Amino acid sequence: MEILRVGSRPSRKGPAESFTGNVRIDPVFDATPPARVHIARVTFEPGARTAWHTHPLGQVLVILDGCGWVQREGGAVETVYPGDVVWFAPGEKHWHGATATTGMTHLAIQEDQDGQTVTWLEHVPDDQYYGHQAE
Repeated sequence: MEILRVGSRPSRKGPAESFTGNVRIDPVFDATPPARVHIARVTFEPGARTAWHTHPLGQVLVILDGCGWVQREGGAVETVYPGDVVWFAPGEKHWHGATATTGMTHLAIQEDQDGQTVTWLEHVPDDQYYGHQAE
């Protein structure tokens, strides 16, 4: 058994190569092989979001606070609220983040495959992010 005490691992800023806007990432859990789950608490300020990306084994988001937007390639932008759970299938291109006016925090849960949990792609441009009507 291992207990990871709150505050024992520092927060970090979401890197500009992978995020737009102010994003804070708080590590929750990184498994030791052969387990492979990784969990982070990610907080997005209004207007902040990920770049497009994929996960080799998929990703689960658990929305904790605020209001956010999620989108998979070819799909509509969807609004998510606290308590919602979002599943992105392995290899599914997607992005997620806060709405333009409201921050959002979620748990991001993914597994690594051969040491990789994510493949980062292009940024979501402002006109695409701001120019839609979320359902």
